[in-house]
Amino acid sequence: MSLNGEQRLTTVRELRANLDLAGLDQAQLQQLTGWSPQRVAATLDLDHADPVDAWQLRDLLEQATCDAGRTPATFTVLTESARAAARGWFGID
Repeated sequence: MSLNGEQRLTTVRELRANLDLAGLDQAQLQQLTGWSPQRVAATLDLDHADPVDAWQLRDLLEQATCDAGRTPATFTVLTESARAAARGWFGID
């Protein structure tokens, strides 16, 4: 599954919206994930990011937003129905 330009921009906006809603910054994401600063930035911007990382970050941010007592921004590209396809392509859980 490859995202087109519009889907990529939409997903980047949704990831960043949930980052803000969760009250986290990139340094905190680095601590939570154990990823390098470059990997965190690449995944947030979907700039040559591993698809598995994108899904993991999506799920982490959604949970962190809920944990902060807020309602997560809806993911319109990385949806639960898209997860089934991603599971087949990338082994996403």
